[in-house]
Amino acid sequence: SADKKASRIAAEGAVGAYIHAGSRIGVLVEVNCETDFVAKGDVFKGIVADVAMQIAACPTVEFVSTDDVPADFVAKEKAIEMGKEDLQSKPENIREKMVEGRIAKLLKEKALLEQPYIKDSDKTVEQ
Repeated sequence: SADKKASRIAAEGAVGAYIHAGSRIGVLVEVNCETDFVAKGDVFKGIVADVAMQIAACPTVEFVSTDDVPADFVAKEKAIEMGKEDLQSKPENIREKMVEGRIAKLLKEKALLEQPYIKDSDKTVEQ
């Protein structure tokens, strides 16, 4: 089950690098897995390379997933959104819903797994 797998230690893996043309952007990424057998496989190495390229293509990414975003970051962004002028004339309940939508959009922009996959933009990185 997923709960069993979540408790396993992923101590093996690989470090991948991607240097964009012109050498202005570079990425080093570590991706872990459970066994060295998987880590040495071509499919896994391809995933590591793709993740590095994806990170280089998405400069706004700060977190792996939306679950990794700290609560204080969300609270700060919510306060900024609530203070924006375009919301001041709206009723409180409507303002709250608009801010929640804006925060959800921001978090998707900041999370790697929510980004459109560079090799197939119909999918997200997570898919």
